[in-house]
Amino acid sequence: MMATEWPLLALFGLALLLLGGVTVGVGYLTWAEWRDRRRRQQMGKRLRR
Repeated sequence: MMATEWPLLALFGLALLLLGGVTVGVGYLTWAEWRDRRRRQQMGKRLRR
């Protein structure tokens, strides 16, 4: 491996980590919104009874 390759590999690895972190974050926010929406709908059904 040449001496100039490791900074590029480090940046590539960092980019993959950031992309993975953003993907996990968006997935979590989507799941939390779905969970909260479901809870609000269930509470609305309980109040209408």
